[in-house]
Amino acid sequence: MRVLFDTNVVLDALLDREPWADAALALFDRVESGGLAGFLGATTVTTTHYIARRNVGKDKAREKVGDLLTLFEVAPVSRSVLEGALSLDFDDFEDAALHEAGRLAGAEAIATRDPSDFSSSSLRVYDPDTLIAALEAAE
Repeated sequence: MRVLFDTNVVLDALLDREPWADAALALFDRVESGGLAGFLGATTVTTTHYIARRNVGKDKAREKVGDLLTLFEVAPVSRSVLEGALSLDFDDFEDAALHEAGRLAGAEAIATRDPSDFSSSSLRVYDPDTLIAALEAAE
């Protein structure tokens, strides 16, 4: 399955944010093992660096972003992504842009801690625990 990771799931894993870190890290492990194709929106990468830098410092933030770039594919944010996001019925433009970036990059689903933010999604939407359960059921 090709899954776009929402920024909150990425930050949960990288910053060990409880009580969500374990599920986020389990999904990262699936990406690393090849059992899941993981995508990040380009804006997720920049936002993650910004927040990580405030929490763990510049050098560690750069290291964490480097690790993300090794592990995940990046769904670009282009003019067509932004124009498509404008046409969607999402409450939050950032979520709409993330959705469109993932959709145009070929993602089939979104992993997010806030599924209601993607209620208008044309992609399947999972919270991390539900996605893990779905992947285990498919094995």
